[in-house]
Amino acid sequence: MSDSKPHSAVHAENYVADGSNGTKDKKKGGIISKIRRRLTVQGDSENIDGAAQPPVGLQRPVKEPETTEDHYLHLRCAVTEYSGVSKKGHAPYNPRKKNQDALIMADDPATNTLILCVLDGHGEHGDGVSAQFRDQLAMEMMSHPSWGTDIKRAAADAIAKVEHQVIRNFRIDTEFSGTTLSMAIIRGNKLIGVNIGDSRVLLGQEEDGKLVAEEFTHDHKPDSPGEQERIIAAGGRVFAVEYDDGIDGPPRVWLGHMDVPGLAMSRSLGDAVAHTAGVISDPEFTEKELDPSSDRVIVVATDGLWEFVDNDETIELLFPTPGPAEAVDCLVKEANARWMQEEQVIDDTTIIVAHLFDYKASEE
Repeated sequence: MSDSKPHSAVHAENYVADGSNGTKDKKKGGIISKIRRRLTVQGDSENIDGAAQPPVGLQRPVKEPETTEDHYLHLRCAVTEYSGVSKKGHAPYNPRKKNQDALIMADDPATNTLILCVLDGHGEHGDGVSAQFRDQLAMEMMSHPSWGTDIKRAAADAIAKVEHQVIRNFRIDTEFSGTTLSMAIIRGNKLIGVNIGDSRVLLGQEEDGKLVAEEFTHDHKPDSPGEQERIIAAGGRVFAVEYDDGIDGPPRVWLGHMDVPGLAMSRSLGDAVAHTAGVISDPEFTEKELDPSSDRVIVVATDGLWEFVDNDETIELLFPTPGPAEAVDCLVKEANARWMQEEQVIDDTTIIVAHLFDYKASEE
């Protein structure tokens, strides 16, 4: 099966971010023409990207609280303090948008282990998928018989178990919905990265009095070496949508015979249709022994941050901040501002920052 774009490629107005199908709405055209570049392109439902059908008689949108957690604990592992926030985005075409992101910050004193995880849901039921992982994953990992001796096995088995439970949950339709997962597991001085999709774990290291970025997990993009080959071998296709103005969106995964689902990642949890085209849910692991003399900061974030703020900029922005809470606030504000400037829309943004070995920013 060829991986090139077919001659009759579907244009943006057929699969735009708000789920409309057919001719483009001229009233929304100016906004959608930019929004559609980066947000989900999946299925044909009007509930795409976290929209919800309002109950009968309900006139006012229900405001969702921002999820914020700060921890200043003296932990037994390399992390000495950490903070995280999950902030709902903004879509002018969808006033009832839900926050489809979620975060996990769980401490296991019995094994001197800290779990820091972000989830980025997408599709109509993406919030349900990410929420079930948020509510169940840490406990499944910690109760696994191999948790004390084999972190990677425990994490992989727990992820697979929760995904199976999500798929079996009749309240959550995973045909065109799913979530990414990026996780940093710190046990003692050992760091293990777990990644499925395009959220990311970043490590900040000190060199000559400055922090520099090390990408600790690597995004699973459809056109990445190995990922694209697997998708093509499974009968799927990889190409970016061609827009009328000539600007392409990100490479996406499509079925061999239909221009769906348009998933912009090569690994995800859920997404039943995309999985028939070579998308997988296998986690990729990275690991290292943290060095007290140089390793200073861990950042775990969804692509609400990474879409417009790269690794080096992230470290530069958090370098002057006194603590994790201030770093998270700084990064969220910068990411939101860039989304509005570039797309007139803001993606859900979830960020966790952890300081290592009692690190404090310089007061110079």
